[in-house]
Amino acid sequence: MKKLLLPLVMALIGIGGGVGAGLFLVPPPAEDLVAATCATEGGDADHAADPPGETDHAARADDGAHDAATKEYVRMSNQFVVPVVEGGKVAALVVLSLSIEVTAGMQEAAFSAEPKLRDAFLQVLFDHANIGGFDGAFTSSTNMRALRQALRAAGQKALGPQVSDVLIVDIVRQDI
Repeated sequence: MKKLLLPLVMALIGIGGGVGAGLFLVPPPAEDLVAATCATEGGDADHAADPPGETDHAARADDGAHDAATKEYVRMSNQFVVPVVEGGKVAALVVLSLSIEVTAGMQEAAFSAEPKLRDAFLQVLFDHANIGGFDGAFTSSTNMRALRQALRAAGQKALGPQVSDVLIVDIVRQDI
């Protein structure tokens, strides 16, 4: 038991430091980046204050990948910690950060339903861990695609069809 205590404490300290660094180093909102870019390229102050959808820079950055006017991204407030159990003992911890792609105007609804979403996502993540999804090459495209599809289905079940995708922003596995 004592052999597991030190690695577990070290893992929790490492995770806490990572969360603290992540909160401290959060990038500025996109509106600030567009304003700063326009200001450094010699644009006038009125142009820098335009909404991101109305600037030339934002139009060029879009490149038709996603229509920014119809989708919003909601970052889940806390990371997900999933234990990987082997032989009845915790062998590793997997830490994930997730964001949800929702239709425009649904960001507030997603934040208010976050406890329900977290519960649904945790159930999917635990099931994925129990079938060995976080063993071996757990970041292979096949594993990640299956996990994203299961998370999207759980998000749509919890919040409705306005959830169009679930993005895995960060994923780390720490062996104990």
